[in-house]
Amino acid sequence: MADTDIVCISPINGRELARRSLPSEAAIAAAFEAARVAQRAWRSVAIAERETRVAAFLDALLAMNQEVVPEIAQQMGRPVRYGGEFGGVEERARHMMSIAADSLGPIPAANPKAGFRRMIKREPVGVVLVIAPWNYPYLTAINTIVPALMAGNAVLLKHASQTLLAGDRFQLAADRAGLPKGLFQNLVLSHDQTSRLLGAGLVDHCNFTGSVAGGRAIERAAAGTFTTLGLELGGKDPAYVRHDANLQHAIANLVDGAFFNSGQCCCGIERIYVHESHYDRFVEGAVALVNTYVLGNPLDESTTLGPMAHKRFADLVRRQNEEAVAKGATAHIDATRFPADKGDTAYLAPQVLTGVDHGMSVMRDESFGPTVGIMRVAGDEDAIRLMNDSPYGLSAAIWTSDVDAAESIGDRLETGTVFMNRCDYLDPALAWTGVKDTGRGASLSALAYESLTRPKSFHLRQDV
Repeated sequence: MADTDIVCISPINGRELARRSLPSEAAIAAAFEAARVAQRAWRSVAIAERETRVAAFLDALLAMNQEVVPEIAQQMGRPVRYGGEFGGVEERARHMMSIAADSLGPIPAANPKAGFRRMIKREPVGVVLVIAPWNYPYLTAINTIVPALMAGNAVLLKHASQTLLAGDRFQLAADRAGLPKGLFQNLVLSHDQTSRLLGAGLVDHCNFTGSVAGGRAIERAAAGTFTTLGLELGGKDPAYVRHDANLQHAIANLVDGAFFNSGQCCCGIERIYVHESHYDRFVEGAVALVNTYVLGNPLDESTTLGPMAHKRFADLVRRQNEEAVAKGATAHIDATRFPADKGDTAYLAPQVLTGVDHGMSVMRDESFGPTVGIMRVAGDEDAIRLMNDSPYGLSAAIWTSDVDAAESIGDRLETGTVFMNRCDYLDPALAWTGVKDTGRGASLSALAYESLTRPKSFHLRQDV
């Protein structure tokens, strides 16, 4: 492979799926200049007109679903039977468009004064760089792309090498919708090129979704430039099944939350704490349900569990499982039931582990794969202590019939989102955010517009 190329290797067969050449430094500079020019005009466009133009962009993207679903499977392994991710894309995008006028409107001063006009307006930050991940290549990107455009910014998208075709699709949608030239651009960049342009201060705001190490690299690259950052990084999301939970509902939801997309979900469930009164039945039910999964080619409609996006990701989870068993954990899933897992590819059998503790990597470090550890707890205090025993904090889920208890427990959890009786979902009306090593900033909800704009105060005296 030439060092001037970015290549996507399909996890289905280990073969090259797509290749793109890296742009020259001159081409990158030209892209940023085109973005600046387009943004200066776009910021003056009325919000209602922006919504019409962005809606056309969204519609053009949604119209590609039939082609996109198998492309996702080929690029990162999600089975075609699940129909892609455009349902969530549309929900999030249309919500952010619908609240834009109110969210971006002037904020009047709290105590009016005769003879003065006083307000705070929100101005676009300028050029927004979106560095998108491969696990949900459209959902994660749309979280920033649509509100950034609605706020009057230009957007540059740098997509993950594993999902090169998603970047192409976004660009095609922008072109078909007739967005102003330069306003949205898909750039194929290396890590070094991305670091250099951040260090050069060319970006006004950068939103990055990826690993903790990647987030630290982004912070280092942007240091001293005053570029604002939104960082959604690692996670080790916990779930707690209380004594008053609907057990069958908890089993079905948590197995799906742990194994959907081969566990490659930002807010996927990676550790489960079950009240001792439910523990044995929960484990039995979870194991039985996991054993019904079909691991195989994601282009096959019968497949319910595809390969991980890359062999090295599967190897990491294999090592975590092996370490846990070596330290005394019990592995409940017989990998031989999943013949597609040959031990040396991206195909990995799901696993349910008990007898685990927080001294094991599988309960401490991000897995991002089809494995989950289950621990018995005596009650709320035990569960809260264990759920908070993590360097991460994206989401936490509680299964209970008592909404007041869920809120009370949630108040004590170190996390960005608290769910009750569900998991692995982003409500676009609520802020998507994290604490600790999971990152900084917020996307979605009205709060997303705060990071994509800057306040400008007006203090206008009229009585002279």
